[in-house]
Amino acid sequence: MQTPLRLLRIKQNLTLSKVAEAVQIDVGNLSRIERGAQKTSLEVAERLVAFFNGELTEMQILYPKKFSNHK
Repeated sequence: MQTPLRLLRIKQNLTLSKVAEAVQIDVGNLSRIERGAQKTSLEVAERLVAFFNGELTEMQILYPKKFSNHK
């Protein structure tokens, strides 16, 4: 599943490590969040939205299946 979070990170040429460090979460957790394998908290979703300057929403992070590209 290509979630909006993963697509945006790749579009901006950012590594999982760089994003995870910036929002203060474990790289493995971010990877699972990106794949839709793990839910995240609203707090982490808000930090991700802030990191990406509002280019995606909390809803896209919290409910990725509703916004995903199923490739």
